[in-house]
Amino acid sequence: MNTLLRPALLLPLLLAAAPSWAAVKPFVADYTASWKSVQANAQISLSQAGGNRWNYALTVENPLGSTRQSTVFEERGGTFRPLSGSDVTQIVFKKGSQKNAVYDWAQREARWSGDVKPDRAGPVKLQDGDLDGMLLNLALVRDVAAGKPLNYRLVDNGTARAQSYQNLGKETITVQGQSRTATKVARNTDDKQVIVWIVEGLPTPARILQRKNGSDELDLTLKSLR
Repeated sequence: MNTLLRPALLLPLLLAAAPSWAAVKPFVADYTASWKSVQANAQISLSQAGGNRWNYALTVENPLGSTRQSTVFEERGGTFRPLSGSDVTQIVFKKGSQKNAVYDWAQREARWSGDVKPDRAGPVKLQDGDLDGMLLNLALVRDVAAGKPLNYRLVDNGTARAQSYQNLGKETITVQGQSRTATKVARNTDDKQVIVWIVEGLPTPARILQRKNGSDELDLTLKSLR
């Protein structure tokens, strides 16, 4: 989103060899998933878009439909600056939706188009350090490894709001059939909860769980990485 090692061999090698945080590098991560309570396939990918620009994307598919969220961003010295984003969802027997975001750092404002409500079209003023929803995943991996506070300003879906994750400590999880020690972090916002498990040495979360009104909406568990 090379010659591939078998996933069962690749993850242990990465865990042993990778530093806690290094420069951003391309990867493709495949996940087992549950989306809208139905088994799904999911993939998170990071690929270069020229210079210090990167494409970061999440795709989830199951018999009910598909969703794809993608972000183009700049990386400078370990900081991430969103430039544009897209969120496309297709559901069987329902009208699909597409939202597009543009982060104009020259004007220091963000705007949204597509299937958005008028009050969510922007503009929203940008501040240094602002992230979109997708980039939170990369920021969490970066900041957990560095032992930094997990406090962010999220500019997404026509709003700007503070987002803070709580470090819940270590937990053993299973990744590709093997037990790994992960740092578990979580945030609660109104009726939503997001829990993320981060394994040292992996450039992407080992697991992501999103819940709404107490029910699981999306559950991703890493199965292979290349």
